[in-house]
Amino acid sequence: MKRRMFIAALAGAATLPLVARTQERVRRVGVLTNTAADDPEAKARLAAFLQALQEAGWEVGRNVRIDARWSTDLGRLRSDAAELMALAPDVVLAGIGATIPALLQASRTVPIVFPQGLDPVGAGFVDSLARPGGNATGFTQFEYTLSGKWLELLKEIDPRVTRVAVLRESGPAGIGQWTMIQAVAPALGVELKPIELRDATGIERAVSTFAREPNAGLLIVVSAPMYAHRDLIVALAARHRLPAVYPYRFFVASGGLISYGPDLIRQYRSAATYVDRILKGEKPADLPVQAATKHELTINLKAAKALGLTVPATLLARADEVIE
Repeated sequence: MKRRMFIAALAGAATLPLVARTQERVRRVGVLTNTAADDPEAKARLAAFLQALQEAGWEVGRNVRIDARWSTDLGRLRSDAAELMALAPDVVLAGIGATIPALLQASRTVPIVFPQGLDPVGAGFVDSLARPGGNATGFTQFEYTLSGKWLELLKEIDPRVTRVAVLRESGPAGIGQWTMIQAVAPALGVELKPIELRDATGIERAVSTFAREPNAGLLIVVSAPMYAHRDLIVALAARHRLPAVYPYRFFVASGGLISYGPDLIRQYRSAATYVDRILKGEKPADLPVQAATKHELTINLKAAKALGLTVPATLLARADEVIE
């Protein structure tokens, strides 16, 4: 099925009819995401999820219905989670950030699959990675050790950097990433400055103040606020001529310098395999939480040129994608 067909199916997901074209039973899959409905990245991931479901034999409108809810407001997210669970879905796909706890608060029995979890054991979403034990399972984005790799990449692409602002949030996942960055900073000769990701005004003020001194760079760690303020962060890095390392490719595609992180499209396709297995009778408690199987390194040469950087040939050779 072509991409435009999946996007069209996604646009009408919340109102798809229950009447199947055959007597085959229609299963119900909920989707909860804390992004806007027109967010292109979220739509691309969900399109990949729908395509993988179709390849497994689940066709929207024939034997599966998708009930999607989109929200960027935490209060609305919780009410959407309760509303989805009240529909008695067979399984729910959870987006990033606060969607998982919102869904778990709404139900401890309806199966939940998360495509890009952050420390699900530490957050209390599952008992263990091997045996989740409850009604949630899925896929993690990375181990915390990847956070140290981001700082190494920043020094590799710009050895002059000695001061690094780390844009993070204060939750468990933010603390875990910050701890690993701290562990590698002394050996790299880098002084760290944490900047809490809250509102846009605070982020702009903090980054602008930090950029006043020389030899500065940025690290952006994974969090829901990072995603919400991604355009602002890329713009601030360019405005203040700060080399920055990001966790996702879409930052680099929109003008950022370099990223290293999981292939999120692959994550959502993998999540579809778990949804398929649950729809066929398996329990989330018995499906182990799996780590990301592929990480991609993306470099934007136009951004490097604007910063006056020459990307080392060894780094270019390792890149999965180079944006001209």
